[in-house]
Formats: sequence, structure tokens, C-alpha cells
Amino acid sequence: MEPQEETEMQVAAWLKKIFGDHPIPQYEVNPRTTEILHHLSERNRVRDRDVYLVIEDLKQKASEYESEAKYLQDLLMESVNFSPANLSSTGSRYLNALVDSAVALETKDTSLASFIPAVNDLTSDLFRTKSKSEEIKIELEKLEKNLTATLVLEKCLQEDVKKAELHLSTERAKVDNRRQNMDFLKAKSEEFRFGIKAAEEQLSARGMDASLSHQSLVALSEKLARLKQQTIPLKKKLESYLDLMPNPSLAQVKIEEAKRELDSIEAELTRRVDMMEL
Repeated sequence: MEPQEETEMQVAAWLKKIFGDHPIPQYEVNPRTTEILHHLSERNRVRDRDVYLVIEDLKQKASEYESEAKYLQDLLMESVNFSPANLSSTGSRYLNALVDSAVALETKDTSLASFIPAVNDLTSDLFRTKSKSEEIKIELEKLEKNLTATLVLEKCLQEDVKKAELHLSTERAKVDNRRQNMDFLKAKSEEFRFGIKAAEEQLSARGMDASLSHQSLVALSEKLARLKQQTIPLKKKLESYLDLMPNPSLAQVKIEEAKRELDSIEAELTRRVDMMEL
């Protein structure tokens, strides 16, 4: 017989033992489910064996206790002719209380030599428990303080987060507005660029001088600005010459020439600008 078939038979026998007269639930028979059920059956077998050993041990201890109790009872009867059945109700209660105390304290007998160490151990355990309880109480107080501080910090952080979110929302709105303005300006710039290009093409088709184009006028305006900057020191130098007496007529001639040159440049620029506007 193959190992897989033997395992399946062991699983089937275990399931039949577990469910007894009840029907076994349907399940898919494959190597994986068989392995799992076989593992469970092995663990169940080990557990049953352990439980059986514990039960047998308890039975043996019970038998030993019964034998010892019978021995002590017979000893009492032989020595002092004493039997628990002859006790009064009060004596029976005291005896039961003594037995319960011995069981609770887990002493080997009810002698004073056994009770005193057990009570001392119990007292020591009580003191240790109280000390541990105090330590836990102090630790809990610390934790409560830390928890309170943490809750306060959490609340502050939540408020900061709300403020940050509000600020972020405001800044996002500003950015969106700026982006829209930028898009609008880009569109207008493209519109103006195409308009200028179309106007230049129209003027070029009508025979307009290329020197009157937008770029030429801008260049001419920049040149005029440079010339004006250059005339500033000349004017200052000229003013110094005006204060000289030797030959005022010659200086006057130079001044007039410079004025005429400047007026000519300004007139040419004005004419070209006027033609551009037409």
C-alpha cells in the first residue's frame, strides 16, 4: 500500500472516530487536505495521550490520598478512638475549615509547622503584590500624564494642520489665479505677435519701407535714447563753452549745429512713428 493511501485511510478512521454516528462533512480529497487532516489527527492523538496520562496520574493521586486518609482515620480510631462521624456540628465545621485552609495553602498536612511557613509565604506574596500594585499605580499616573500631554499636543497639531491646509488652499487659489493670468497674458502676447506680423506683412505688401517696421522702430528708439545719453555730456561741455568770451560766434555756430542735428533725428523718428500709426 502506498504511503498516500495509508495516510488517507488513517484520516478517514480518525474522522469516523471523531464524528461517531454523525455523518462526516464532505471535503475535497487531495494531497493538501489529506496532509492537513493527518497533521490534525496526529496532534489530536498526542493531546488525547497527554490527557489520558494526566487523568491516570490524578486517579493515582486520588487513590493515594484516599489510602492516606483511611490510614489516618484508622490511626485515630486505634489511638484515641476518634472518628469524624462522632464530631459535633461545630467540630465538623472547624475540621472542614482546617481542611479547606490546608488545601488553599497547599500544605502537606494540618500541623502548625506546616501552616506557619505557608502563612508567612502568603504574607510575603501579599506584600509583594501590594508593592507591585503601588508601582503599577505610579506607572499608570505617569502614563495618564503623558497621555494628557500627548492629547494636548495632538490637538495643537490638528489645529496647526487645519491652519496649514487653509493657508495651502489660499496659496493654491493664488497660484491658480496667477496661472490663469499668465495663460491670458501668453494668449494676448501670441495674439499681438500675430497681429504685428500680419500688420507688417500688409504694410510690406503696400510697399512700406522696411525701416518703418516694429523692430526697426524699436531699434531706432533705442539708438535715439543712446544718442540722447551721449548728448548729455556734450551739452554740459557746451554749457562750459558758453561761459567763455573769446569767440562767442563760433561757439554759437557749434551749438546751432548740434541742435539742428538733434532736431533732425527727433523729426525723423516722429515721422516714422506717425507713418507706422497710419
